[in-house]
Amino acid sequence: MKERRKNAAAGPMTGDETGGEEAQKGEAHQGPSTSADLEVLQVREEDGPAGDDLGVSEEDLYRGAEELPQGPVKHTGPEPLFEITLPKVEDRCSLEPMVDIMSYSEREWKGNTAKSTLIRKGYTELYQRFGSLRRVRGDNYCALRATLFQVLSTSTQLPVWLQDEHISTWLEELECLIGQWMFPSECRQREGGEDAAQQLKRYMELLQNRWQAAVGCSSAEERLCLCERVFQGGEEELGLLEALKLLMLGRAVELHTSMQEGGDVPVFCWLLYARDSSDCPRSFLSNHLSQVGFSGGLEQVEMFLLGYALQCTIQVYRLYMAHTEEFITYFPDDHKEDWPCVCLVTEDDRHYNVPVGQPNGLQVPEDLNAS
Repeated sequence: MKERRKNAAAGPMTGDETGGEEAQKGEAHQGPSTSADLEVLQVREEDGPAGDDLGVSEEDLYRGAEELPQGPVKHTGPEPLFEITLPKVEDRCSLEPMVDIMSYSEREWKGNTAKSTLIRKGYTELYQRFGSLRRVRGDNYCALRATLFQVLSTSTQLPVWLQDEHISTWLEELECLIGQWMFPSECRQREGGEDAAQQLKRYMELLQNRWQAAVGCSSAEERLCLCERVFQGGEEELGLLEALKLLMLGRAVELHTSMQEGGDVPVFCWLLYARDSSDCPRSFLSNHLSQVGFSGGLEQVEMFLLGYALQCTIQVYRLYMAHTEEFITYFPDDHKEDWPCVCLVTEDDRHYNVPVGQPNGLQVPEDLNAS
């Protein structure tokens, strides 16, 4: 019997043994929806087959395009019996609305297995700090998406490294690597011969502009509204996530150069470049980074690199490690005092969600308080 009824889809990410339901449900959760803007469908008593509903008659099927009536088709008939409301696709945010953490835990992890019990205990510990959870779209961008959402929704100052001169310098240094950059289908090159470097520069400028807009918001609520508009799953959102990948590549090149020159580098650098498939920045890009968002997500060692790229500490609550020293992990763990911090939550080190809000005072079941 499954431990969970349904599950936020996991973007592939290697790590400790995950097991169970998250992997089974896989791609089930493809995109959260909201009830913000609704499309009204009217249902009439005489409504028939789809062809009639679209104003296409049997005769029309055999007429040429030039013979068909032009302009909108007007329908006549009785008043609708009732109306159905559906959310419009373009208004669906990549993060689901907030849900109470304890209610979510009890609903999603009902089983009595050791795994279910452990995850529920993890949510109970998480509930000591946060009251709600927002599930993140379950594709291979989820780690980048969750991190950027938290960064933009909490930032009050634009980082120095995100200034114009830094963007131009990095792109010039990386030009020899990014000529064959892979973009998602939503990220199309503009007419006039835009190449990969120009397209990435445009996305970096977009990141700078959106970050500056978030910093300029007068309240946390205003920043949240900004993020809701940005994270809609289209080119703007995915372009920003590709910009994060470019930042990661730039930091990877910088750290690799320092390693070769005998400089002092974080420990994760040696792990990043110890892999046969990632012994230099070019192979790291080809075999790992370019696959993020397509066939794979971020591995844990790459979460450290993401933190360094953003100069931000990513605090992750790893629910399957509840009651161990690794329950809360920092990516990276050497700048907790001087870098801003954002929080994520994972059940399996592959898919990441966003904890938000303060505990609302609901009583925690006694059996889950027991260690």
